Amino acid sequence: MEDIFAPLPKEEVVRAVEHRYPVRIPMIRAKWWGEGLREQYGHSLAQFHKYPEDAMFILINIPLEAGKMNLSWNTAGSRALDAGGILPDWKYLDEFIAKMPDPDEPHLFDDYHAIAEKAHAENRYLLFGWWRLFFERPWYLRGMENLLVDYYENPDQVRRLNEALCDLYVKLIRRAVRELQPDGFWTSDDLGHQTQLMMHPDQFRSLIKPYYEKVGAVCRENNLHFWLHSCGNNTAILGDLADAGVNVFHPVQKYTMDENEVAAKYGNRLTFLAGIDVQHILQKGTPEEVRTEVRYLIDTFDQPSGGMCLAAGNGIVAGTPLENIDAFLDEALHYGLQHRRQYRRTDA
Repeated sequence: MEDIFAPLPKEEVVRAVEHRYPVRIPMIRAKWWGEGLREQYGHSLAQFHKYPEDAMFILINIPLEAGKMNLSWNTAGSRALDAGGILPDWKYLDEFIAKMPDPDEPHLFDDYHAIAEKAHAENRYLLFGWWRLFFERPWYLRGMENLLVDYYENPDQVRRLNEALCDLYVKLIRRAVRELQPDGFWTSDDLGHQTQLMMHPDQFRSLIKPYYEKVGAVCRENNLHFWLHSCGNNTAILGDLADAGVNVFHPVQKYTMDENEVAAKYGNRLTFLAGIDVQHILQKGTPEEVRTEVRYLIDTFDQPSGGMCLAAGNGIVAGTPLENIDAFLDEALHYGLQHRRQYRRTDA
């Protein structure tokens, strides 16, 4: 008898990403417990263990904090959220690049081998990566205000920083392939806000896209799927992301992007890890409204050949009713399975 609660084998997640008729819509980061949720509910969250997580994750921290890099300038007390950052002046860029972490440090992945071995032994899809890529990382290093001004006043310095980051990232991905054998690369760049991109699309194409292309190339060379989390309205550059090698896009944020337009225009070029809205529907709706939204997402994004996975749009935060979380997970599993059963399986 089929155990519908069992995690999908790796091959089925691959089929979903590659539009090759998966048996079920994968659930990946659907149980994304965010700020305050564990503190609010504690052991009550254990009731959701029965629902599958169809990928395993190895998410590393890249140590670019000032103290760990032994930088000569004082960044004590600075925060990279508005106008202050770890790299407060471009005059420090050469030293910063020279002191970036060594991707060949001998014990860098020691804590992750057991996770990789478990994933391979259980035939699970394994994602490797980190948060922050070529917008969020420079934002963290320079501060948001500084970085957005840099796009106009210091574009060559932005490129130098992104080139150095890209070299580090590519080496880490290649090392992960050798040591951990992941199936996909996961990362983030919150490129949009509620109405549009954080920058003009031409700035993205000039200052950021070339480095996405290099990451996309190393992923293709090593048979990795490229998964990108990006909040906000990314509609203007979805084609650029697909061109650069992004395979899976998350979350298509509710109320910032038009799901039907995105699915119709890009559904043959991208797979969507569609994220249910955690700000309004999941937190404030009724369980039936949650189920209706799950069905809407599946009806919108799941093509006959696949091309869809399901997730929370971001971390599910405190104040979200447990019955709504259960409605989301239950509908994602059962309606996702039902939706796939209408399509003929092919091994082509």
